[in-house]
Amino acid sequence: MYRLSNTVIGFLNLFSLLASIPIIGAGLYMAKDSTTCVNFLQTPLLVVGFIILIISLAGFIGACFHVAWALWVYLVVMLLLIVVLMIITVFGFIVTTQGGGAQITGRLYREFHLQDYSPWLRDKITNPKYWNNIKGCIMGSKTCAKVAAWTPVDYLRNDMTPVQSGCCKPPTSCTYGQEPVTIAQDPDCYKWNNDPNLLCYECDSCKAGVLESIRRDWHKLSVLNVVMLILLIGIYSIGCCAFQNTRRGETDYPYGHNRMTKVRPRWDFY
Repeated sequence: MYRLSNTVIGFLNLFSLLASIPIIGAGLYMAKDSTTCVNFLQTPLLVVGFIILIISLAGFIGACFHVAWALWVYLVVMLLLIVVLMIITVFGFIVTTQGGGAQITGRLYREFHLQDYSPWLRDKITNPKYWNNIKGCIMGSKTCAKVAAWTPVDYLRNDMTPVQSGCCKPPTSCTYGQEPVTIAQDPDCYKWNNDPNLLCYECDSCKAGVLESIRRDWHKLSVLNVVMLILLIGIYSIGCCAFQNTRRGETDYPYGHNRMTKVRPRWDFY
């Protein structure tokens, strides 16, 4: 029974080793894709895939072939991975608590405001370096082309994604062709343009719509990270048992062997 932990660790790492192959393959496939949207996930996928591959290989060799140093490397890297994953999970929950948008009366879609999101996300999305890439991604994905043919009735009956709501139309509160305008309008009302290459891509509402999509995906990923942390901690505990078993097997006195051969008390013991 004391070798059971080695067998369990061996099988678990064999499965994770096989699972890392499609992850690396997906990252390499995205590297060949020209769309900016996909390239955002290329580096994280490759890093995660190679880390899982190396950890799983070390754990599999150490558990199945009783190599203590390989299991030691496996446990150290696994511990670092657990700590990093904890930090990322906590940080993810912190930055995704704000936002969510506001429901528009008589409409199914919601509208989003940049100031409702965390300062860290706002700093990232307003950086021209990042925003130009994201804007090119939205334009290349033809997201707004689906909304361009809508009639006024469609705006009342259909829902929108956060990106469509923020980037493909002006804010609902905008009033065009009504003179005089008695109340101050949203600054995004003046940034809107009917040109398909302009629309509201420079609006704060567009940036907020992108942040809302990121917030929703990141929140789901944080929940998944919690599940992964529980599994990793369980695997790490089994790995510690496997490491102790492997070290014990390398000694001259395996588990359960009596190391005392003969007791010879001194002549003056009594």
